[in-house]
Amino acid sequence: MKNNAKISAFTLSEMVVVIILTSLVVGIAFSVLSLVQKNMFSIKQNFNNNTELSKLEQALWIDFNSYSRITYNAIEDELIFISELDSTSYRFTNNYIIKESDTLSIQLKDKLFFLNGDKTENDELDAIKLETQKTFQRQQIFVYKVNDANLYMN
Repeated sequence: MKNNAKISAFTLSEMVVVIILTSLVVGIAFSVLSLVQKNMFSIKQNFNNNTELSKLEQALWIDFNSYSRITYNAIEDELIFISELDSTSYRFTNNYIIKESDTLSIQLKDKLFFLNGDKTENDELDAIKLETQKTFQRQQIFVYKVNDANLYMN
C-alpha cells in the first residue's frame, strides 16, 4: 500500500523571500531607532543647557536685587556683589561660571556691563548682558537692577 498524500509546506524560495523581507523590516526599524536615540540625546542636551541658563538667570536676578553694590574686576574676570552684611561673586572661565560652591557649565561668547545705560568695563555696574556660545543657541541673558539713591550719593 502506497501513501501518495502530499504534505502541504512552504517551498525554499518562499522561505527565502520571507527571510529577506523580515531582514529589511528589522534593518529599517534599527535605523529609525538610531535616529530616535540621536534626537532624544539632542533634546536632553538642550534641556540641560536651558536648565543651566535658567539657574544662572535666576541667581543673577536674586543677587542683583539683593546686593547694594555690584562691581566687575576685569583682571580676575569676576563679578562681585557687595552689601553691608554679605558678599558673593561670580567667576567667569572659558567653559564655566563659578558662584561660590555652584559651578554652571555655560560657555559665554560675550559679556557686556552697563551703568545707567552706558557701557562700563571695570567699575560699578547696574546691568549685565551675557551672550552664550553656539552650543547654547546664542541665547542672551539681560539682568538689571533699579538703582537707589545710595548709588548717586557716593
